[in-house]
Amino acid sequence: MRLTTKGRFAVTAMIDLAQRQANGPVTLAGISERQKISLSYLEQLFGKLRRHSIVASVRGPGGGYRLARAMNEVTVADIIAAVDEPLDATNCGGRENCQDEHRCMTHDLWTNLNKRMHEYLASVSLYDLVNQPKAKAIAASVAIDDRLRGSRRDNAVVSA
Repeated sequence: MRLTTKGRFAVTAMIDLAQRQANGPVTLAGISERQKISLSYLEQLFGKLRRHSIVASVRGPGGGYRLARAMNEVTVADIIAAVDEPLDATNCGGRENCQDEHRCMTHDLWTNLNKRMHEYLASVSLYDLVNQPKAKAIAASVAIDDRLRGSRRDNAVVSA
């Protein structure tokens, strides 16, 4: 079980697109340069994402791609499924023929793991991924403010 570069690159490219689309359509060449992903590989991925109505292409000068749905309506599971990335921990691909055409003893374990992975990836939206760094920065700044206020209080007590 592993997520291949196809799934990882698709998610990375979608985060890049979502972060920049407010300024207009985002070019694949720009994503390619920023994320160090082959342009031809991105073209293949975005063709699949477009067919699944996750992105929309904008033609003409200043064209590129934009999200076809709101960021909070696109999940990591949607992106991975769109690029045909199988997430399967079973040896048999769910066919229950892992061992001599019979179900192996650990089949249920891996099937349940598949379910949990899908549930988790379906619970994480593009909005969550785009805003995660902002949330961390805000939390860090609040923590710093709280520490500063605490040291000011400590100094006020000492000087009183």
